[in-house]
Amino acid sequence: MLHQGLENGRWAELTFPQQMANIGSETSRIYKALEEGKETRAQSAFARFQELVDLTIKYGRTDATPMLRSAMLEELCRFRELYCKAFLERNLSELAAFNRYLDVFARAA
Repeated sequence: MLHQGLENGRWAELTFPQQMANIGSETSRIYKALEEGKETRAQSAFARFQELVDLTIKYGRTDATPMLRSAMLEELCRFRELYCKAFLERNLSELAAFNRYLDVFARAA
């Protein structure tokens, strides 16, 4: 666990926009590290990104109706898949688009 203390329930206490904003912090770090050619830093941020998305899948919106939670999980899993693909391909324009998407959550949080 890279984000110590989040598994014990702290992550579940955050609102969904706060969770997504935290994920966005990691994606911003990934993008910046790749732009600067800092591969080790990008890999570390990518590991933290995956952990936060997985925590959101596990704990996010547990208060929602089953239908809403199911839709949210489907979207989060797809988001994770597409982001990982863009990262592995080092597609900076796609990664920048994800950052713009996540910026909306930062403003909402």
